[in-house]
Amino acid sequence: MNKSSPFTIAVVQLQRWTHASSVSGSVSRRTRVGHPAVRDNLLYRRLQVGEASENQWRLAGWKPAIQQIGSLCYCWFALVTLALLVTGCTMAPKYVRPAAPVPAEWPTGPAYDRAEIKAGTPVTPECDWREFFTDLKLRWIIELALKNNRDLRLAALNVEMARAMYGVQRAELFPSAYAAAGGVKQHASAQLPRMPGQPRTTERYDVNLGLASWEIDFFGRIRSLKDAALQEYFASEHARRAAQLAIISSVAQAYMALAADREALALAQHTYGTQKAAFELVQRQYAAGVATELDLRQAQTPLDTAAREVARYTQLVAQDENALNLLVGTPVPAELLPTNLAGVTPPREIAAGLPSDVLLQRPDVLQAEAQLKAAYANVGAARAAFFPRISLTAAYGAASMELSNLFKHGSDTWNYGAQALMPIFDARTWSGLKVSKVQQQLALTQYERTIQAAFRDVADALAARGTVDQQVAAQQSLVDALADAYRLARARFERGIDSYLTVLDAQRSLFAAQQGLVSLRLAQLVSQVRLYAALGGGWNNGHASGASDQSFSSIETHQ
Repeated sequence: MNKSSPFTIAVVQLQRWTHASSVSGSVSRRTRVGHPAVRDNLLYRRLQVGEASENQWRLAGWKPAIQQIGSLCYCWFALVTLALLVTGCTMAPKYVRPAAPVPAEWPTGPAYDRAEIKAGTPVTPECDWREFFTDLKLRWIIELALKNNRDLRLAALNVEMARAMYGVQRAELFPSAYAAAGGVKQHASAQLPRMPGQPRTTERYDVNLGLASWEIDFFGRIRSLKDAALQEYFASEHARRAAQLAIISSVAQAYMALAADREALALAQHTYGTQKAAFELVQRQYAAGVATELDLRQAQTPLDTAAREVARYTQLVAQDENALNLLVGTPVPAELLPTNLAGVTPPREIAAGLPSDVLLQRPDVLQAEAQLKAAYANVGAARAAFFPRISLTAAYGAASMELSNLFKHGSDTWNYGAQALMPIFDARTWSGLKVSKVQQQLALTQYERTIQAAFRDVADALAARGTVDQQVAAQQSLVDALADAYRLARARFERGIDSYLTVLDAQRSLFAAQQGLVSLRLAQLVSQVRLYAALGGGWNNGHASGASDQSFSSIETHQ
């Protein structure tokens, strides 16, 4: 064994200190002159004859206490060093990232043919949300949401709580010092037996400084629990990032929905005005005897329909504004609200990249992976529960029957001890190990399920992006054709060639097609936002709360 190793130094010092402690209580007065008691008596005699000063007497009284404190501190330093050297390992199974249960490439087929975009387009992780959303008003609203949204605040508070819990668990690795002081005064009954000369009223005062029961983590139980708490902290941070991405996506979609409903409201109001003018024309013709009552009632039908649509879209616009205000966390200024879809600048085009590169970096996938790592650490803690728990305690202080003598020579006290607790038969340890292994499998299954759900989200978004442009183009062509049909039907009716029923059918078809076009244009914008969110939404540099992210990164790096 190396004589200079920390283990050897600690053992040798313990042997010396234990031997000195056991001898000091039984040594007789016939000791050598160098013993502290003999030196104190010699100094006392010199003090009486005037050969020694009172300061020398007091200093000599404190020397044994100082030496004892130094010896205690040195021994505990050696023990702490030894404990830190032997607690670097755990019994947790080695974590290996599971293979992603999804294909290596995105789906292909007719729905995805048009989803491919030109080369040079940034991949989602490289595109911050400020770069992706090019609409300036929408950027301002998202900034307000990131500052005021209450769900995001709750997620941030959960991160702070998880970090504090990690700090509590990590502190279990190190000894905790305490200071205690007490005093008691009691009066004994005269009917109780006492030693000769023992007073009925006694006092006792104590002051102690020591180490509470400190478990030396030889088998990695506490370190495994610390690792589990660390991964739970990481999971809460990833959950905050997922909540942030959801808020950004929801605000963008609510902003676009408000623009679409406002445009639909304007369309309904325009249709109502057109139908009102047509109804008044037929009403005059009916009064002149040119049109029949059937023509009048047929002209009233689209007018009432348009009035109903005006009321419905007025309601939807108000509800959209309320939803946007809730997401933002504060009333959105009117000047930031969109007027129609034409005024919304489309988001930037992005590339999907490879599933293995993108999906594993989504916040929800990272959260599931952190919870899986925490489950691995809990298995290590459950395994370590089968082995002994070794704890140490120590204290040094002073005790006296009088408060004035508490810190005088000879009042010092000390104690130290060690305890080993070994489970012999405890069915709970076996059940706890089984529970931890089942939780590990649950976390693994949840992790794989999260990846599969993320793959489906991206595939659906790619399918929407690959087909929505065709739908918009086809719907626009339909609107143009129906607009021509309505114009021709209206002209034939005014010339008396056709009945108003032909105009009514053309107008109803045109209005429905125009509403469908607004919905498809909204879907075109929303599909880009959903694809951005499904791909992880710029997880490289798109985080808010910079201080929280910096602290998270620093802890992740040091661990």
